Amino acid sequence: MFKFPAIRYRKSIFMRLVVTYVLVIMPIIMLGFYLYQWNYKSATEDISRATNMQLERYLDELQREVEWMGLQQFDILEDDSLNKLAVMWSNMDAAEQRERLNYVANRLTSFKNSSAFIRDIYVHIRTMGKTVSASNAINDFDAERFTRFDVASIRRENRLIRWGDTLHMSAAKFSGRRAEPPLFIVQIELDAEGLRESLQQVHLYPESGAFLLSERSGFALTSDPDSAAIVESYLAVRQSPQASSALLELEGVLYRVDQAYSDSLGLTIATYLPEETVRRPLAKFYNWAWVFAIASLMAIVLISYSTYRLIHRPLLLLVQSFKRMEGGALNIRIKHEPQDEFGYLYHRFNHMLKKLQSLIDQDFKQKMMMQRAELKQLQSQINPHFLYNSFFILNSLAKTGDVERIEQFTDMLGEYFRFITRNGEDHVPLSEEVRHSRMYTEIQKLRFSRRIQVRFDELPEAMASIRVPRLIIQPIIENAYEHSLEKVLDEGLLRVTFEEEAGSIGICIENNGEAVDEDTLATLRHKLAHPTESYEMTGIMNIHRRLLLTFGEGSGLQLSRSELGGLKVVIRIRLEEGI
Repeated sequence: MFKFPAIRYRKSIFMRLVVTYVLVIMPIIMLGFYLYQWNYKSATEDISRATNMQLERYLDELQREVEWMGLQQFDILEDDSLNKLAVMWSNMDAAEQRERLNYVANRLTSFKNSSAFIRDIYVHIRTMGKTVSASNAINDFDAERFTRFDVASIRRENRLIRWGDTLHMSAAKFSGRRAEPPLFIVQIELDAEGLRESLQQVHLYPESGAFLLSERSGFALTSDPDSAAIVESYLAVRQSPQASSALLELEGVLYRVDQAYSDSLGLTIATYLPEETVRRPLAKFYNWAWVFAIASLMAIVLISYSTYRLIHRPLLLLVQSFKRMEGGALNIRIKHEPQDEFGYLYHRFNHMLKKLQSLIDQDFKQKMMMQRAELKQLQSQINPHFLYNSFFILNSLAKTGDVERIEQFTDMLGEYFRFITRNGEDHVPLSEEVRHSRMYTEIQKLRFSRRIQVRFDELPEAMASIRVPRLIIQPIIENAYEHSLEKVLDEGLLRVTFEEEAGSIGICIENNGEAVDEDTLATLRHKLAHPTESYEMTGIMNIHRRLLLTFGEGSGLQLSRSELGGLKVVIRIRLEEGI
């Protein structure tokens, strides 16, 4: 598992190198995919351009064919034999009627055979009650067709008229009399199969198809009979007949539809082609693009792993060694076989540890000797004033003959002097330090009788086992008696309380004696805040320095004015986990 020496892994050198590798490789990968998309777009545009040109060419040919049919249609309208049949049918004999009908039928047949798009040609002659067809010769008059195409001609619906499933062209010959039906109508029926065959020649791929639309009449003709669903979907999504291309999705397949529109014919011709067919020529490029992308990512992983092995892990070892050194471990050594730059750094690190350990040993021994000397000095500072007062109390008790109190007082004095003069360990449980301080206050009660009251709270059980330097409470209480409570004319009060906070404990000693002015309080605070400066080593300074050396920053004495009126001293001890 990767480990990061930085505070945040995003700021580590390893992560920055990995990001750099990614930033270098990703533009190349993105360029490859961009080239693929550009080639795909170019191929699509080329296919669409070629298809549109072919569709427009098809519409032009179809339009020329329709125009030619229209010219032939109107030429038949003006044919003399056909007009004479329509006007003079009843005045002709049978031989002339047959001759002219055969002529009209032959001309229609010749016209039909001249175009592959014509299925049949009809001439509906109302005046003679006959319908002449290029395919079926002469039949009875088809009144239904006559009526349908007469209306279409009059209304001029379209150039191409839908009737059933086919397209037709119609032209009528009128007699010139108002409100009289046409003399005859020439109807051309276009061949749907012929149009379908021509549409099959338009699309370029086996998967593609084509269809012909007339939105005015609702006519639709497809090159493949199974592509009716594509036509319906296309009509649902198409926005304008003039649009050149559109995308269509049907049953999970995406189609590209290209179209061309003829306004004169009212026809739209379109081809559809699956997008997969367009992508097929680029499949190899696409596959190689993925191979390149995967190879690039593998290269990033390989380079990142090499960076981790050759740079990050040795650097991590160095950082961890520095952290262990900060925690106080000076007996660590770094082994590194390769003779590279990290080998030189590790060698200098090991040399630095050796030198640092030597210097710390010297400094630590000097500091411990000084600390023990300060403690011994404090222990030897038995207040002569307290000693004189103690003998004075014994003298008074002896004169009164109070043997019981003399015995009690001498026991307390013996316990008191035994505690401050013993040469045992320098640290004791807080419960012993508190018991010694209580004993001192009991001795002072005998001296001051009822003039000074002491309120000494019970030590919380959780704080009893905490080991503290000896003589950190009693000297402060003694200082309160000597400099404050002895000068109180009325009833004095000394209060000792205990408090627990998160990560620390406090022992509060306060009195109602003489108030300390702000200048004195500021001077004392300054001395406590700068223990390294040269000041006279008083009892308070000694206690503060020993607490600072033992428990570290945040520990020591805190001075302030008490709510009782005198000085308030808080012995603050910062606890580490597990204490």
